[in-house]
Amino acid sequence: MAVFPFDIHAAEGAARTGLLRTPRGDIRTPAFMPVGTAGTVKGVYMDQVRQAGSDIILGNTYHLMLRPGAECVRKFGGLHKFVGWGGPILTDSGGFQVWSLSRLRKVAEQGVTFQSHIDGSEYELTPERAVAIQADLLGADICMQLDECTEFPCSQTRARESMELSLRWGRRSLEAFGERENQTLFAIIQGSNYPELRRESAQKSIAGMTAGGYGGYAIGGLAVGEGHDTMCQTLDLTIPNLPPDRPRHLMGVGKPVDIVEAVHRGVDMFDCVIPTRSGRHGQVWTDRGPYNIRNARFAGDMSSLDMTIACPASRDYSKAYIHHLVRSGELLGSMLLSWHNVAYFQNLMARIRGSIMNGTFAGFAADFRQACQPAPNTG
Repeated sequence: MAVFPFDIHAAEGAARTGLLRTPRGDIRTPAFMPVGTAGTVKGVYMDQVRQAGSDIILGNTYHLMLRPGAECVRKFGGLHKFVGWGGPILTDSGGFQVWSLSRLRKVAEQGVTFQSHIDGSEYELTPERAVAIQADLLGADICMQLDECTEFPCSQTRARESMELSLRWGRRSLEAFGERENQTLFAIIQGSNYPELRRESAQKSIAGMTAGGYGGYAIGGLAVGEGHDTMCQTLDLTIPNLPPDRPRHLMGVGKPVDIVEAVHRGVDMFDCVIPTRSGRHGQVWTDRGPYNIRNARFAGDMSSLDMTIACPASRDYSKAYIHHLVRSGELLGSMLLSWHNVAYFQNLMARIRGSIMNGTFAGFAADFRQACQPAPNTG
């Protein structure tokens, strides 16, 4: 299995910036990858995703295996050709989506069986099948082991059982992945919010490596309702146990303040649906948090969304016009907001990388935290 070169160019405390070098292109870290759930970053063209500054996107194994089908994607030359994206793609294993099905799934040692949310048909997803779908059929550059995500909160007994199952599935995933020249596999660290379980999950994932080992380490089981402070505490306890020379990916996160705090703790990669999901609901992301363009106060506002971002959606359309589009139910409104939000997140990552390179990240993070605080109630 390929272990992609990971060059760290600068560090400030635990925060670091560098390049993850893949056969399909370099990924500047810290990196944010827009989520292309069903082969599309919703409402945004792929060339717009690239122009906004994205080096990598995420594809969703669960949704693609159900529709149009992973075998169908392979017939079209793999996910890259099918969706028109020439850069790196990371695929999740499908474990999180299967977990979210709740009453439609059954977990066993072999794997998980579940009913499709589309037509109720039954599927089985094993560690071996998850690897085959991601690597062989979709052709992802970075694949994820199959894991089980636990609900929050859960008992320590439940968290341990799930964590140990994920470790066993990880070893099977790694064995099934085998030797591949241009693809790599990430482990997923679980353990809910229990420090000893997170530590054990990390240490045993490293100790259980075979051949070249995992190409990176993903931190799963967060952004499931535990809250910002608990997320930060879990990262504090998890990251010191991970190899410093491999990339660390925080799955499903998140809000800009979550990203800044996670970078502060040493995370290198992120993915989340927030930019485009917010865009479809009229939300505009800024350093001070999101606001809703549907608000009546924007009806006569001729200013742009953000003149500092090199994105046409951010600079070339007035808030009044986008307000009108959204209130009228015009698709263009959601498209422009999604495009802006993707560009905002990539602009944030560029500023984070620059501040680490310049040795000013601590000040950047402090200012960002302050900007995100709600205004005091003076009434």
